[in-house]
Amino acid sequence: MKRMLVVRNTARAVGMALAAVVAAVPIASAAGPVDPTYIKSLAAPGKTVLVVEYYDGANAVVSRKGFASATGFRASSPVDIDVNGKSALQLYGLEPCAGEMVNRKENYAGSCRAFAQQQLQILLKSPRVILCRAFLSEENAARQDVTCFGYYNFPGSLDSIDNFEEQLLSLGALRLEKNRDGSLVRADLAAAEKIGRQGFGMWADPRTEQ
Repeated sequence: MKRMLVVRNTARAVGMALAAVVAAVPIASAAGPVDPTYIKSLAAPGKTVLVVEYYDGANAVVSRKGFASATGFRASSPVDIDVNGKSALQLYGLEPCAGEMVNRKENYAGSCRAFAQQQLQILLKSPRVILCRAFLSEENAARQDVTCFGYYNFPGSLDSIDNFEEQLLSLGALRLEKNRDGSLVRADLAAAEKIGRQGFGMWADPRTEQ
């Protein structure tokens, strides 16, 4: 059963003009790298902890919301993480391929959407901490644009912090969305998609090439 762990709101008022500027800049670029010591400090025994940080136009954290679950969090779509049945966190700028796909190496044949959701659920299966970042304008939205990181720790074998979007792109589970002019919505993730395009996931099927 999911329960609220921490709610700390120190939000400042943000004007309409500032909100428009903030929305135009990817939160991943604005917020900078994750501090390993900080994300590890959020871990709680026997729980998966999810913390959402909200940033203002000066790239400062002005609000946080935290949740903990004994059973973890689930993927409610190829790009959405269900928080509490009332709101979802959307991995910004990513999408599944359209229609069906086949990947013989992974013994998968089915819809692009199902494959992507399956891979996101795998990422959500075992992190001790999920840290997501969003702009303050997203705080009260039912579906919030975010970038997320998972802290994974298996004593003696694994201790890592991974960006969800980079992982899903490099696995070929998702691809980058494009703006109307053909430019990438998340150009900062182009290198990760390039890895996926080497034949992983959806890119093993030539029908997905574009």
